[in-house]
Amino acid sequence: MNASTRILWLSDLHFEHQDKVLGHDPIARLSAVIDFINQHYTDAALCLITGDMVETATAANYTAVKSLLDTLKVPWYPMTGNHDNRAMFFNHLPLPDTAMPGFAQYTIDVPNLRLICLDSLKPGSASGVLCPDRLNWLQATLEAQPDRPSAVFLHHPPIPLGLPVLDPDGLENGPDLLDLLSDFPAVKQFFFGHVHRPVTGQINGLPYTSIRSVLYQAPPPAPAWDWDSFRPATEAPDLGVIDVTANRINVQFISFCSASFGVDPSTA
Repeated sequence: MNASTRILWLSDLHFEHQDKVLGHDPIARLSAVIDFINQHYTDAALCLITGDMVETATAANYTAVKSLLDTLKVPWYPMTGNHDNRAMFFNHLPLPDTAMPGFAQYTIDVPNLRLICLDSLKPGSASGVLCPDRLNWLQATLEAQPDRPSAVFLHHPPIPLGLPVLDPDGLENGPDLLDLLSDFPAVKQFFFGHVHRPVTGQINGLPYTSIRSVLYQAPPPAPAWDWDSFRPATEAPDLGVIDVTANRINVQFISFCSASFGVDPSTA
């Protein structure tokens, strides 16, 4: 039987060190998933967090979220989302030695897979972008080991997901990313956050997966809603558990607390 490598996946912490966010307690939710990991998943190689580390980009929030994440019993790696500030992110959060200068893009090698983490932050915008420098870095990274099985992680989805309110705020130049990835069949899958919903599928034979937020969930597309009527869905958050062998990537979504945990009843 092929040996397996386990990767834990979280997204969209929207951490605030003092306040609730949309009636949800960021400290309670993040503490719950950390406790769950430390009890059940210390065999994992690492935990990857696909962006929106904080709700409001302040030094106090970044300091506090790092302090809490440092209680994890597995190594953890942060990524940028549209709520993040790149300069504060660099000042407060750890990145591996493989990071691209000026951006939070990096690679992590684990048995059977190379993780390629992209920085899709576009300052001042809810949507994301990969500028020519970031795309050139990705191309050079893939060309350096074109046959190395790889998975790509980023915050913003590069494709529409059938989520009418959320799709306009995806990766603005998603087709550029997909065109680049299509030249490298060793890229096996890509993963993203941002939409606070679990969606899986494939485009041009390349599988993709999104995940629920640690903090609060966006409603499904039916019944229809807009930002004026938006209220978080009553759904439990998820921990992603990615198991990798030489010929397989398996993704499980694990609920680490109830939908009501850390939620102000008056907002539910």
